[in-house]
Amino acid sequence: MLCLEKIFREKHMSITKSARPALILVDIQKGFENIEYWGGQRNNPDAELRASEMLKIWRTHHLPIFHIRHCSTIPTSLLHETNAGNEFNDLVTPLAGEPIIIKHVNSAFIGTDLQTQLDIDDITTLVIVGLTTDHCISTTTRMAGNLGYETFLVADATATFNKKGLDGQNYPAELIHETALASLNKEFATIVTSDIIKQSIQ
Repeated sequence: MLCLEKIFREKHMSITKSARPALILVDIQKGFENIEYWGGQRNNPDAELRASEMLKIWRTHHLPIFHIRHCSTIPTSLLHETNAGNEFNDLVTPLAGEPIIIKHVNSAFIGTDLQTQLDIDDITTLVIVGLTTDHCISTTTRMAGNLGYETFLVADATATFNKKGLDGQNYPAELIHETALASLNKEFATIVTSDIIKQSIQ
């Protein structure tokens, strides 16, 4: 993570309060607490805590916040709206007046009015946190970049699970996380740490 901070400084990248960046909290829901259900291994256990720290900063400075909730169309999914796992993690429970965007696919922009809400409020900079790195975070970040938003993804405020390859090989969660971030960096978003955000939004 220190390397990310060095690159950020050297390239003079910046994110400031004056840019009114929107914090996009993607799928930080209770269903993801069941690690066995999602593959048996997870990286970055403090991702939700880091996301909650970002949320506190945004609330303190009255910056735009959007909570994304995944409502699976599969009835047996922990993220289906009839299951308790659909609820937001207690660390990031929305306050009254904070927008909640309901999605049914990987991207927070597909089938929702997120882009419309951002554009109406003249928001051009996004900071993305949440779950999971290689699925909804990656898809949302790719679309954000393609739609022209200045996009920052907070590496230590997202996490994922291990994945089985086509040949049955088990790929560890940290490897999935790191390769997903590497695929996004400089192409669709600037990958940063929560410390960089804390230093920038003051």
